[in-house]
Amino acid sequence: MKFILGKKIGMTQVFNQDNQVVPVTLIEAGPCFVVQIKTKEKDGYSAVQIGFDKLNDKKIKKSQKSKAFRYLKEFSQNGLKIDDEINISAFNPGEIVNITGISKGKGFQGVIKRYGFAGMPASHGTKHTERAPGSIGSAFPERVFKGKKMGGRMGSDKITIQGLEIARVDEKNNLLAVKGAVPGRKGTLLEIIVIKEIEAVKEEKEGKLIADLEKQEADAEKKKDAK
Repeated sequence: MKFILGKKIGMTQVFNQDNQVVPVTLIEAGPCFVVQIKTKEKDGYSAVQIGFDKLNDKKIKKSQKSKAFRYLKEFSQNGLKIDDEINISAFNPGEIVNITGISKGKGFQGVIKRYGFAGMPASHGTKHTERAPGSIGSAFPERVFKGKKMGGRMGSDKITIQGLEIARVDEKNNLLAVKGAVPGRKGTLLEIIVIKEIEAVKEEKEGKLIADLEKQEADAEKKKDAK
């Protein structure tokens, strides 16, 4: 499993091989460094802790390496060693990734923006309650049920977008261009995990192509038999 940390830069667009416009999100990914290896014997679970966004270049004691990075995250992975570098050279266009980040905070919002309520009718005597939620309870048991959709804080939630495709890899500038949108504002920390490597993507595309060709041949034979 390949993974890396990055920062959201913003959205732009690129042209693919068919000269079609593709919306992409630019991410400054890595380099990340392995700070700590956690084991079942010592910590109760196996994981690797990586650091991203170095704060300074000063020499730091081995026991204080975690303080040299702005961000620290853990991933379940074996085979890495302390001080190993993780960069985007291992990533390839066409690979499928899951990206996790904190969504934009929108403050206190009403039910229309928060949950998509329709609101009250705009005519027939409605006054000052066009965006009201309506009734929130009943005569019995004379209380508001837990989980009732009402106004409240919106956004700032941990969200994972699954199945995004890497469109471009710029090793020189540590940039990844990913098709579609990812959570958060500019500068949001993102966790990027490859769920389908390029070999698996190619095999899947070849399998679909073969299946489509077989279906076309079967349809053509059916038409011949019908005639």
